[in-house]
Formats: sequence, C-alpha cells, structure tokens
Amino acid sequence: QVQLEESGGDSVQAGGSLRLSCAASGSSYSMGWFRQAPGKEREGVASIVSDGGTSYADSVKGRFTISKDNAKNTLYLQMNSLKPEDTAMYYCAAGRVALVLRPWAYDYWGQGTQVTVSA
Repeated sequence: QVQLEESGGDSVQAGGSLRLSCAASGSSYSMGWFRQAPGKEREGVASIVSDGGTSYADSVKGRFTISKDNAKNTLYLQMNSLKPEDTAMYYCAAGRVALVLRPWAYDYWGQGTQVTVSA
C-alpha cells in the first residue's frame, strides 16, 4: 500500500513557474504525474522509474522536469513557462509499469493539487 499526498499547486500567470511535490509512504517502481482539466480525460504528464529513467508528454517536454528525492521519498514536478492550457488538477501516482503515461499503469493515486494559469 502506498499513500500519496500532493502539494504546491497555486494560481500563476502565463510564463511563470511552480514546483509540485508528492510525499509518498511506501515504495514503488514507477511514479508519475497526471493532470485532468474540467470536462477532459486524465492525461499523463511525466513518469520516472527507480533507476532515474523518465518520460514526458509531448505537450510538456522542455518545460517540465520530473525528479525524485529517494531520501525524502518525495516526487517533484518542476513546471516552467506555464501556459493557460496547463490549468488542471494535478495528481501524483505510483505503479509497477515502467514509464507508461496511462492511468491503467498506476495502482495508487493522491487527491490532487490545483494549478491555474492565467493569460
């Protein structure tokens, strides 16, 4: 059983930056960030596995960076050059399948943290 708690969501202007955090209890092979905007499906943003390998959605490549502090058992998502279309609830997830940006690959989910980007 893995429990996840996100933090760091906020309202920012376009072009700004935010860093999301996800404190995890327990370990997992793969962790990821997903987001869901109102009326839209949940989409994968970034994923990381225990050996440091990462994957990103095309829409965030070059702007977002996923990382993990193993000592603190905390997952991060550094988001730069934010755009209004990045506005969504962001969720942390943990699972057993490597670097798959699909919800089915993850077994545990946090409650989410809201990111709002204004033009």
